[in-house]
Amino acid sequence: MPHTPLLANANSVACGPVFGTWESNDDRQGVPQVRIFAPGKARSGVPPVPGLRGQVLVREVAVSLLRPGTAKTIAAALFLLALTGCRPHDFPQYPPNYREYAYVPNGGSGTVTILDVVNVRVDRELAVGQNPVAVAASPARNEIYVVNAGAAGANGSVSVIDAQRNAVAATIPVGSKPVSIDIDPKGKLAYVANSGSNSVSVIDLDLRHEVARIGTGEEPVGARLAPDGKTLAVANRRANSITLIDPPGPASSGRVRAVFGDCPGAADPVILPDSSKAFVACSGGHQVMAIALALQDDRAAQAGGGMAQPAQNPTQKPAQNNIDRLEALMDVGRAPVNLALKPDGGEIFVSNSLSDSVSEIYNTTDEVGDTFVIGDQPVVGLVSRDNALLYVADQRSQYVTVYSIDNGLADGLGSVHVGDGPSAMAFSAAGHLLFVVDSRSDDVAVVRVNSGSLFTMLPAGRDPDAIAVKAFRAQ
Repeated sequence: MPHTPLLANANSVACGPVFGTWESNDDRQGVPQVRIFAPGKARSGVPPVPGLRGQVLVREVAVSLLRPGTAKTIAAALFLLALTGCRPHDFPQYPPNYREYAYVPNGGSGTVTILDVVNVRVDRELAVGQNPVAVAASPARNEIYVVNAGAAGANGSVSVIDAQRNAVAATIPVGSKPVSIDIDPKGKLAYVANSGSNSVSVIDLDLRHEVARIGTGEEPVGARLAPDGKTLAVANRRANSITLIDPPGPASSGRVRAVFGDCPGAADPVILPDSSKAFVACSGGHQVMAIALALQDDRAAQAGGGMAQPAQNPTQKPAQNNIDRLEALMDVGRAPVNLALKPDGGEIFVSNSLSDSVSEIYNTTDEVGDTFVIGDQPVVGLVSRDNALLYVADQRSQYVTVYSIDNGLADGLGSVHVGDGPSAMAFSAAGHLLFVVDSRSDDVAVVRVNSGSLFTMLPAGRDPDAIAVKAFRAQ
């Protein structure tokens, strides 16, 4: 007999949503049962719940609709429910003026779904520009920046969202078909890769307009600023190259200082926390490129532009990085599309989308360690802030695979069942929740990190494919 919902969210949000269903049971002579479920992994001897993804049976209470004690029985069931589902220690205690939101661009809706992280619910759906495809949160102000790719053949824009009001505060025109954005550490400048106009737009976020446009290779799809703010690495997918740029500033007007080729389908550049090295996925092949970045004091001596040449031995570090140099081209799996950097900068995990595998790169030695089979079309990875766990979104499935960096897959962490087509992920500010954007089922799965279980599902707009989280104190 199908489950009939009796209640939902009976506990406070800090304890997690729970569910009760009426169900007839022939073994008990047709006496209706209240069956109580809560988020969690199935345990031995405990059945999963058909139709309630991620829920397991935790209580079953017999009641009769004809007996006068029914209300008391249901009350007792709810009490048991609260005791079972409640784990307040899993959730932070927030001050009254604390705000935290997750922003999910919906490319097919021209909107951004805004999720209230504190209360784990949808706050609103906000109209932005046409075909929003990327999003970033300011590190210094309460603003969110949404990249709108725009219509075919037309220029795109960046929508500025005031996080205090969750309203669009400004719209900034940029180049053709923008697809990515990065913000400088002070929150003053934004860098937008315009894949249709082969350029990077530099936006002054105080003035809220474009102040420079720097030429790149053909079809730039990712722009990443080094933590020290001295290098902008741009992956040019169609040009199969990486452009290194001196960002605009007191010592530079924004110039190309080096270009590295021979990286088919260049994508997703990352830069180490000490700004010493850049890595780029060669998504059209099976390699990852490692580039040693010039030391800050030596960059003035490096000529701007031109094709950079590799060192005589690209796997050997030079004694002094006075110019940008190719360090290595490392073989990984087929179609590497995403590089997940550990917070400590020690390793990178490569999602090989056509090999259904993840490769581990040791950043100090440019060596590929293990390559392990994982999921079905892995497209993005995310490492926990304690550097212990790797979460991998398997886009051709309904799962996120959890991998222990120290112990591997054999430690029993397994996978979390989410929505269809997981394609982007972000942690809450406290790290207790993982938000998984499901591009085919148009929703966001909320996963409890401590238990590795699905907490709830929240609806999004059409074709969501990115996410950013912003926490702040309301003024």
